[in-house]
Amino acid sequence: MAADSTTALAMPNGEAAESLALGALDWILGSARSTETGLTWAATVPGAEANFSLYHGAAGIVLALLEAQQHFGDDRYGDAAMRGAAAIAAAADHEVDCSLYFGLAGVAVALHAVHVQLGDSSAGAAARRALDQVRSRFDGQRWGVMFELLGGNAGIALGALHAGDPGLAVLAAEPYLRTADPTPGGVNWAVRPSPARSHHIAHGTLGIAYALAAVGTAVGRRDLVELALRGAADVVARDEAGPEGFVVPHSDPQHRPDLIERYSYGWCNGPAGDAQVFRLLGAVTGDAAWAALAGRCWHTVTHCGLPRRIRPGFWDNSGHCCGTAGVLALACDRHVEQAEGLDFAGVLVEDLAARATVDAGGVCWPNHEHRATPNTLDPRTGWAMGNAGIIRELLRFARASTARTPAYAVPWPDHPVTE
Repeated sequence: MAADSTTALAMPNGEAAESLALGALDWILGSARSTETGLTWAATVPGAEANFSLYHGAAGIVLALLEAQQHFGDDRYGDAAMRGAAAIAAAADHEVDCSLYFGLAGVAVALHAVHVQLGDSSAGAAARRALDQVRSRFDGQRWGVMFELLGGNAGIALGALHAGDPGLAVLAAEPYLRTADPTPGGVNWAVRPSPARSHHIAHGTLGIAYALAAVGTAVGRRDLVELALRGAADVVARDEAGPEGFVVPHSDPQHRPDLIERYSYGWCNGPAGDAQVFRLLGAVTGDAAWAALAGRCWHTVTHCGLPRRIRPGFWDNSGHCCGTAGVLALACDRHVEQAEGLDFAGVLVEDLAARATVDAGGVCWPNHEHRATPNTLDPRTGWAMGNAGIIRELLRFARASTARTPAYAVPWPDHPVTE
């Protein structure tokens, strides 16, 4: 049944967020399968095969459990994270994908975090082995057909940097120097086999720019940072909402127009994610123009109608990748850095409360897909569209709204820390 939002929201927002997160954690723990190697999770439950990725599977769930362990001081969550890490480590030797969100680079991020946060040296060793496998599969330019953040070099660079291997991060980033195509506004890259050039953080130019800026800054490579700025300039030149807002199409020519809308507003292909890139570039360069662009993204996010479901496909996901939790992350960033955003964050938490499903197993969030039949989707466990990504942001909001530190227990590879 749907959650009783009146009851949940009778509490202060911070308490409401914690209450939702606790229920969501119960659902996560209840969805785990105990195996000989540790805990595993399917992307959806029940029935599906175990998934170990950062996007839908155990790697993202383990990071949410680490967040909960630090937030509540409850070792149940730390113990589950360690058991999840053990299963991830056992499965890593058989993983063929090397990417951040679907393969070994993301696995390494989660294992490294368990090592750092909980002192599990075996997880640290497994993280290094995973990155060694990634390095061994490099063909001199890339790891597969995708050449962006979710599935390609940019994400591998960020995962390697995050997990303590800057050499691999540079190896993954340098091919962008050789493959950039000049545009009227700057540069962009062919990120997939089809002709479409995508522009945003998940699959496009801004995700590559983020990786180049982060790696270049970390290792003192000004050429990588300069290329990042040229990539971001290409996207800025495509804005259709200035001077107050910021909206750029999904891709040009439009990729799969029969399935993908031209304009989105979330983290993956919209201003909620674009703002994260501009935040990083502002921190790297000290140029206030990037902060202004992040502010324009925020204007669009807060004026486009979300989180209301105002048309099919507009805003049907409560999760992080293309839904409410990803915008909640930006709202808390704005609260910390610009002393605004907490009120809107509260609106988002109210929406998460209203759309939650509550039963004896805990709290979860089914999403909607207007192109599918039936169009109500099964709840997911992971970061991208499920409980893990929502838990991270609910707990951070709870801290921000009660004057506790809003920092994450484990920073995310493509989310700048707040200044």
